[in-house]
This record gives sequence, structure tokens and C-alpha cells, in this order.
Amino acid sequence: MSSSVEKNQAKQMVGRVGEDLACRFLEKKGFSIVDRNYRKFTGEIDIIAQKDEILYFIEVKTVSRENFSLCDGVMGHRAEDNLHPQKLKRLSRAINSYLHEKRAGVDCVWQCDAVIVNLFTKEKKAKIKYLENIFA
Repeated sequence: MSSSVEKNQAKQMVGRVGEDLACRFLEKKGFSIVDRNYRKFTGEIDIIAQKDEILYFIEVKTVSRENFSLCDGVMGHRAEDNLHPQKLKRLSRAINSYLHEKRAGVDCVWQCDAVIVNLFTKEKKAKIKYLENIFA
């Protein structure tokens, strides 16, 4: 197997672990998971959850801290840096697609949030940060 294939598989594994941890985190906070990995040609929604009367579209960004070296005493890459305008535009399109497909004709209160997961695999720990209203 080529190294680029192995790197891609490792990246997918990190992403899956991050999404699983994000789901557990959300459930502990009282959310119900409605759907995962909703994909359309317009984009993807990692987690769709509900709490009270609000539908939450959750983008999960995961970074394995062992993949990055210390730079001036600070971990170099921040997962939330991947919440760039182009990503948010694709996410918005996917949300509109989901609402049209799954919630047609129903007024729905929704919000788009993010869960940032920093994995420390050697220590078998994760640091999770919740960001509300990432479109605001």
C-alpha cells in the first residue's frame, strides 16, 4: 500500500474517532443524535442532533496532536482553522439540502455548531471544545 493511501486511511480513522467522541460528548450534554454523515454533492453534515425544539447541524473537526510538532511552544495546527469560508458555504448548502429533503413543509428552528476534537493518542485522551453558531 502506498504511503498516500495509508495517510488517507489514517486521516479517515482520526475523523471517525473524533466524530464518535463528539457524539458521546453531545449525548452527555442532552442532545439526541438524529443522523450522521449526511452526504450530498453539495456537501456533508457530520452530525445532526436535536435538543429541546432545536435541530443542530454539527461540524466536527479533529486533529491528532501526535501529527504536529511544537512550534514556539504552541501546537501548530488548530482544527478550527479548517472552518474556512469555503467549508462553511458547502456546509450551508448541505443544510439547505437536508432541510428540503427531510423537513419539507415543516418550520424548523435550527443552528449550526462545531465540535473541535484534539486527540492525544499516546495518552489516550481527547480535549473537546464546543463552538456555537459558527455561521454568525
